[in-house]
Amino acid sequence: TFSACHRLHSKSLSDEENLKLFGKCNNPNGHGHNYKVTVTVRGEIDPVSGMVMNLTDLKEYMQEAIMEPLDHKNLDKDVPYFSEVVSTTENVAVFIWDNLQKLLPQGILYKVEVHETEQNVVVYKGEQTIVK
Repeated sequence: TFSACHRLHSKSLSDEENLKLFGKCNNPNGHGHNYKVTVTVRGEIDPVSGMVMNLTDLKEYMQEAIMEPLDHKNLDKDVPYFSEVVSTTENVAVFIWDNLQKLLPQGILYKVEVHETEQNVVVYKGEQTIVK
């Protein structure tokens, strides 16, 4: 889990259009969430260790890819990626996926699930985004 604040605001839209599209989430002062992230890996089970991947290693990769850049940050102001990309839950999932892909062994990352709230959940599997 990580805590962060953001403001849903697109530079491509007027202030009025942003307010109409994003409503209270377009508050100029932003708002915060306690995000929950689930990372799923897949692959061959190592016959010696009995694991697809050592969970200690996965936790270290998640620390570097998720916690360090996002925890207790203003996504729009502190994370360069979101200076040009709207900080929706969908885009947060893509950001996390891209960061993990750089660290994990090739082909092992299966999905990233980001819970912004109990009702707002995004599942990202590379090219495919699922919004629940």
